[in-house]
Amino acid sequence: MYLGAFCMSGVKSAASKRKDLPMSQDYHSLSHSKWDCKYHIIFIPKMRKKQLYGDIRARLREIFHALATQKDCRIVQGYLMPDHVHMLIEIPPKHKVSEVVGFLKGKSAIAIAREFGGKTRNFNGEHFWARGYAVSTVGLEEEVIRTYIRDQEKDEHAAEAGRF
Repeated sequence: MYLGAFCMSGVKSAASKRKDLPMSQDYHSLSHSKWDCKYHIIFIPKMRKKQLYGDIRARLREIFHALATQKDCRIVQGYLMPDHVHMLIEIPPKHKVSEVVGFLKGKSAIAIAREFGGKTRNFNGEHFWARGYAVSTVGLEEEVIRTYIRDQEKDEHAAEAGRF
């Protein structure tokens, strides 16, 4: 289990770096707010089947980035393992995390079914992703989480195929 990586060591140095930056470089802006909302999200395919490989793996990278942009979000870093997805994503405070995750999972399942399952028209009931997800907020530990996501696979060739 990776929860040990979320300890408070290194927070002091990250906080001091953050204070040195002007607010405009570190935060995004909406009409009445400045924000820096990042989340570490993990979700799995239905029945945790090892389905995220080959062409699907490469295409999901593009699909996730395009869908995140539609919700004014940005995927900072992501990794596709054969049986689960890790992503570090910025979500503006005007959107609920559950809404964004549901949108990413739902629309990506439809895109996968259309491209790889032979579906050609609108449809409901296709289940590619499992129902739940795990989420944690990312504060000053962003670099720890980036390292954790980056080091999912140690094999260089396999690691490059999963990044998005």
